[in-house]
Amino acid sequence: MKIGVISDTHGCAETWVKVNEKFFRDVDFIIHAGDVLYHGPRNSIPGEYNPGRLAELINSSPVPVIIACGNCDAEVDGMVLNVPVQSPYCYIVPGRQRIIVSHGHQFTGDGQYGLAERYKATLFITGHTHIAKLENKNGTVFLNPGSPGMTKREDGKGTIAIITDTAVEVLDAATGEVLLAEKLEG
Repeated sequence: MKIGVISDTHGCAETWVKVNEKFFRDVDFIIHAGDVLYHGPRNSIPGEYNPGRLAELINSSPVPVIIACGNCDAEVDGMVLNVPVQSPYCYIVPGRQRIIVSHGHQFTGDGQYGLAERYKATLFITGHTHIAKLENKNGTVFLNPGSPGMTKREDGKGTIAIITDTAVEVLDAATGEVLLAEKLEG
């Protein structure tokens, strides 16, 4: 199993293309942790902002895309996306892994930990902050892949993540350098 994880694309179509060509070509599916098309009022609009084009790219993706609803995703996005934007979270069970995906603006801290425990999650994926994070708490790996194009990291690196049967890695979206890594149990 190999899963690509991305979040907070905010309509950045060219970033989607670059990430897919470089990292997601051979994944079984892509998890998007929300804020897909719209840029949001607190985010500056990058020169590549093109939500219509990004919707076309997601719709024509040869790799299945699973999307959790973010705080900048609107009901109208469903009119241009051919895949459901699931809310308030997605629950995915590929192989032996149990994965919960929530954008991160609704379930935080104890809410995430409680949901992870209730559903015996191996992974809990969020986005929202545009800053990559990876931690293991009580046997659940909590992952935020950050944002590939609208990062808020101090070093300016855009990030994505790759999940395999044995590990989670957060990668620099430009170079592929492994920035964070965590082994998976199970």
